[in-house]
This record gives sequence, C-alpha cells and structure tokens, in this order.
Amino acid sequence: MPDVSSLAVWVADTRAGILAREQRQEYVFAYSPGSEAGSQVSLTMPVRLQSWVSRDLHPIFQMNLPEGALLEAIRRAIAKVIGADSLTILKVTGGNQVGRNRFSLPDEESPHSAEHPESLEQLLTYPDTKDLFHELVNKYALRSGISGVQPKVLLEATERATLASSCYIVKSWGTDYPGLAANEYFCMTAARRAGLPTPEFFLSDNGGLFIMRRFDIAPDGAFIGFEDMCSLQALGTAQKYLSSYERVAKSIRDFVSGEHLLKAREQFFSTLVLSVMVRNGDAHLKNFGVLYSSTPGTVTIAPVYDVVTTTAYIKNDVPALSLAGTKKWWLRKILERFAISYLSLPPALVSITFSRLADAVTETRQLIPGYIADHPDFRETGERMMAEWDQGVNGLIE
Repeated sequence: MPDVSSLAVWVADTRAGILAREQRQEYVFAYSPGSEAGSQVSLTMPVRLQSWVSRDLHPIFQMNLPEGALLEAIRRAIAKVIGADSLTILKVTGGNQVGRNRFSLPDEESPHSAEHPESLEQLLTYPDTKDLFHELVNKYALRSGISGVQPKVLLEATERATLASSCYIVKSWGTDYPGLAANEYFCMTAARRAGLPTPEFFLSDNGGLFIMRRFDIAPDGAFIGFEDMCSLQALGTAQKYLSSYERVAKSIRDFVSGEHLLKAREQFFSTLVLSVMVRNGDAHLKNFGVLYSSTPGTVTIAPVYDVVTTTAYIKNDVPALSLAGTKKWWLRKILERFAISYLSLPPALVSITFSRLADAVTETRQLIPGYIADHPDFRETGERMMAEWDQGVNGLIE
C-alpha cells in the first residue's frame, strides 16, 4: 500500500482543510471553503483563501510527530503494511493528538480515540513498571500523537476512588537514564512549591513511571489549542535547540494576549531561573508553549512541564537555548538584565523570584534523602541531583 499523500485536518470536530504532499515534495495546506476564524490550525496560519505551502511539513503539523522510542514502535507496527512517512504517522496517531488538531483520510469522518480507561491506581502501584510500560506502548503507541525523545504514551485513566476518567501522559525510560521518572517528579515538585502552574502529576510507587494529567483538555472534555515555541517560531522539531531565550520572550510578547502578558513573562522568567537552579539542560523550544480556546482571541502561556536535572546524567550539559549569546549556566546579573530588558519585569519582582525559587528548590531537595532510603536504586541519581541543585542555588543567591 502506498504512503498517505493527503489528509483531512480537523480542529476538534470541525473539518478545517486538506493537507497534501505535492509531486514537487512540497507540503500544502488549504482551508475548506467557508472556514471561520475559529477553525485556524495554528496561530501562525490564519484562515485565508490562499494555500499555505511549505518545503517541509508545516511546523504545527510536525509538532506532535512522535520521536525516539515511540516513533520506532509506531514504525515497527505500520511500516510493512502502510509505510512510515510523516503523513502516514499523522494518520495513524491522528485521533489522539496534543492540542486541537486531528487527522484522518480525506473521505473519513472526524477521528476519535475510543478506548477503555486504565486505572490510575493500578498504574501507580503496579509492581513491574518495565513490563507495564512495554504493554502500554504496545497498546497505545498507535494512538499517541505526542513529541519528545523520552518514551511516553497518551491514555485515559479513571481517577483514584472515583469513576471519573481523565487523559494522562505516561512516561518511562530505560537504563540510559536511571531514575528519570523520579528526577522529573522532584523537579516538577520544586516548580509547584515555587507557585508555578503545573499539571497534576504522579510518581509510581516503585519510581518507574511519571504520570501527568494532560493540560490541553478542558474539564468538559473539550480540546484546547496548544502550540509550542517551535511552531510559533516557524521552526521544525529538529531545530528545537536553534534559538534563544530572547526569541522566546519575543514570541510570548507576539502571541500571548495583553491581559495575560505580565503573568506569562513572570512564569517564563521563573521557569528559566528554575532550570538554571536544577540544571535542566533540556528547556528547548518544544518545552514552552501557549494555550487558546476554540476562538483564538485569548492566548495564555501553558503550564510548566518537562523539567529534569539533565546534569545528573550528562555532567557537562549546558542550557538548551542561548541567552546573551552564550549557552552556559549564567550568573545572576545576566538573568536580571534579561528579565528587565526583554521581559519588562520590575527589579523588585526579579529579586523576589530568585528568593522564591531558591526556597522551593531547597525545600524539595530535603525530600530526596528520604526517597533514596526507600528506593536505594535512586541513590546515585539522587545524590548527583542534590549536588547539582546546591551548586545551582548557590550560584544565584546573593
């Protein structure tokens, strides 16, 4: 069977247009006649009569293409039968994407991912999470339109002690990065303690799975528009490290609604300070984003997600993006200058931000020794994290 050459693109349950790969290997997206502004597939691609043409797959459609282990699992499952090019993978994962966009063959109806919910309680207490995650990948890989090198799947699960179900992202990792789930859990705990907005998240009892509630689905089940900074800067996924935090600040200014702009700037600066303190070298363009409703009139910054201490595994790791022309763990004065010059934050607020983040990281650090005592296999990673956090906090406190 040949590769897929065209797809219908849906914004929730509204057919927005057709995405096709032309003979010249260009990708073309055309809105359906009569499409309204609320049907736009991206904040950078408003509804218009003229088609949107790109040499590579448009960044908004690249955004959720699986990477790493998840991509390989999908390719193994479909390559022999229907091929494994980008449009084919979008077709396969099209019913369950992060954000509002969905994909189907042109003559099909709006896709939906019908599945029986898992039990969140069982996911968190299952004794062998390696076997469990392998089973989840086999079950959900073809229904998981989500990017990132770390192995992860999208699924629905019933919540503890209730019959209600919600949508979650479940992550794991192999032997290359031991304890990564617990690493992310403690980093995200520091973010939450600092007052930063975070999705609800959990760590399985044996530390093998990190589970996070999806923030792109409203309580009533409606899809919320989500775009990462790669999409907003018209860059492909492979270019997620080829930018700067100054450009992220500009994108926030350009796309976040005015009434939410100050909060977005404060959150972005706090997240950057947190990344320096916990030595998160993976705060790239795909780990910042915005949210918007069916009418893209109100745009807000997305909550904090995907924060890990990368130097616990890569000793000499550096920040993902440049700041002031460099990629290094910057001095406080560089961050202060950035906050004032590019984010228009008052000096008093900047000073309070450093203190608030330092307190949150220090308080969270105190939880790690107890976790190590109960999970000895986390000792090496946990001790490295604590050493890196100490260095990160001390370097930014006057």
